[in-house]
Amino acid sequence: MSRYAAIDCGTNAIRLLIADVHDGELMEIDRRMLTVRLGEGIDATGEFAPAALARTFAAVDEYAEQIAASRATAVRMVATSASRDARNADQFIDGVHQRLGIVPEVVSGTQEAELSFLGAVRGLAASLISPVLVADIGGGSTELILGDAASARIDASYSMDIGCVRMTERHLHSDPPTDEEVRATVATIGTAVDQALEQVPVEEVASFVGLAGSVTTVAALAHGLPVYDAAAIHGSVTSDSQVAEVTNRLLMMTRDQRAAEPVMHPGRVDVIAGGALVLRELMSRLPVNEVIAGETDILDGIVYRLSASVG
Repeated sequence: MSRYAAIDCGTNAIRLLIADVHDGELMEIDRRMLTVRLGEGIDATGEFAPAALARTFAAVDEYAEQIAASRATAVRMVATSASRDARNADQFIDGVHQRLGIVPEVVSGTQEAELSFLGAVRGLAASLISPVLVADIGGGSTELILGDAASARIDASYSMDIGCVRMTERHLHSDPPTDEEVRATVATIGTAVDQALEQVPVEEVASFVGLAGSVTTVAALAHGLPVYDAAAIHGSVTSDSQVAEVTNRLLMMTRDQRAAEPVMHPGRVDVIAGGALVLRELMSRLPVNEVIAGETDILDGIVYRLSASVG
């Protein structure tokens, strides 16, 4: 049995998974998330802010200690949307290398999609009917991946420059957002989704899986959970009407009201409405009327790939 560590650094959060893999089965040892908002302001400036880099490096320091204590035999870190966009990405890469001893991989949207799809379908295989469409709604980008659950084969994928942080910073400035801000967000999302669906055919989709915190938080709110419970959320089914109801409710809330929701992670308070809008608008264009929430994602995909390459 071998132990692996995977880190995913996105626009909003940096996450860690430490897991053993035995006979192809992943056994989770530790999974955690820190909100660092690495992509804060990047949509406007094109660069990482010094404060965002400092928050991220502090998180990497913490994760490096946990990885060392776990005695993981292989480590891989990937960086996604914000790191693809930043002109000063070299500062981020050098800082991580100094702290973690490995070079973070700034993966393409296609690579991100492949890892997310693998992690999602392996974690939900028993409840999926192919063709499966997976949507990974991140902070700066959203990946759509179409494929077969049994073989983890990908038939089409597309990365959109829409996500909970990017939509919030671009449009949703008021507390709560104004009708005009919401309309502008919907228009931006609609254009991006329509372009994506020209590349990813969804007419025959039988199962729709949603990944990342925007989806799981909407699911937790829709099902009235008293606290955030990953085990209860994983594999839960939320209808399009429930998604629309939760999204509309979030858009009418003030920041304080959102923060008071018992399932709301503090790092999602400011951006959850933007992520919920991405999910709502995407579902309005799909031939299915429900989303399956997945708690296994790109981190799990990284571990599976590591175990395959290391043996």
